[in-house]
Amino acid sequence: MKYRFATLITLVLMFAALPAMAKETKDISFKLKNAEPVIFSHDFHLAKYNNNCRICHNALFNLRSRKHYTMAEMEKGKSCGACHTGYKAFSVADEAECGRCHKGKPRPVVYRTKGAGEAVFRHEIHLTKLGNKCRTCHNNKAITGAGHVTMAQMEKGKSCGVCHDGKKAFTVTGSCGKCHQGMTPPKTISFKPKGVAEALFSHDIHLSMFKCADCHTKLFQYRAGARHFTMADMAKGKSCGACHNGKEAFASTGDCSKCHPNLKPGIITWKTSMGEAAFSHEFHLGMFKCVDCHTRIFKYKKGSTPATMAEMETGKSCGACHNGKDAFSVKDDCVKCHKM
Repeated sequence: MKYRFATLITLVLMFAALPAMAKETKDISFKLKNAEPVIFSHDFHLAKYNNNCRICHNALFNLRSRKHYTMAEMEKGKSCGACHTGYKAFSVADEAECGRCHKGKPRPVVYRTKGAGEAVFRHEIHLTKLGNKCRTCHNNKAITGAGHVTMAQMEKGKSCGVCHDGKKAFTVTGSCGKCHQGMTPPKTISFKPKGVAEALFSHDIHLSMFKCADCHTKLFQYRAGARHFTMADMAKGKSCGACHNGKEAFASTGDCSKCHPNLKPGIITWKTSMGEAAFSHEFHLGMFKCVDCHTRIFKYKKGSTPATMAEMETGKSCGACHNGKDAFSVKDDCVKCHKM
């Protein structure tokens, strides 16, 4: 009787330990951002190796550090890749075997871009095109290892631009709506130059005549204010001046009010030894256009084209018109310009 009781106690303790053992060897779920989790079965692997935990712990997996490994690291022998080489077990680099660990269908990847709607990457479309060859993109550092990239970087062959180059697939400089689903028409952009009324650029007007690729990123980066250009730069074909050259579209040196709708140039004053000299834009615009003076005679900045009275008498600055023929001569009554 005494021995039977001791045996019973031993059995109770053994069965009491079973839940703890089961808990230690439960399936492990590795969660992935854009796909179903990968499940590692302790039961399956322990059956293969006669319940010898030490084959993996801590030789391959340190229970304290719990390091995450990439597929690229596994292919170099880390983590699961220590056994899954194609010899001991199927290779982690074998595209035909991806489904053995990665169950279910990969989810669409959504990129949220400010002001341009969501760009959506659909695995199912690309996998169909590529014959389910995941490695075409994964482990290609130029594609999935590029991190966050700009549209300009894609145009140079980074990320999506590796394939979307206009040859293998439609170019990233093509129709924005192909990737940015639900994209609302870009808003009107306002440029606020110092001392002049704001200049407005309407995407609606330009998109009725051109495509996004006509301007981006050959002329403009995909971000307002990424680069600043002067009116002189535009007159040389930079920025808006690439089209607004008087041939393809009205010249950037033409009627300023076409871009600066609320433009009301004020009176410019110069302090001289003969008293303050004043120039009225309002008075002159009653007879002339902006292009008659800018930038052939004057740059778009006060004080950037200095001239002496002697130089004006030879046809410089105001003297180009104030020569006694087109307008009164700068040699005439000084008080017409100078408050003496």
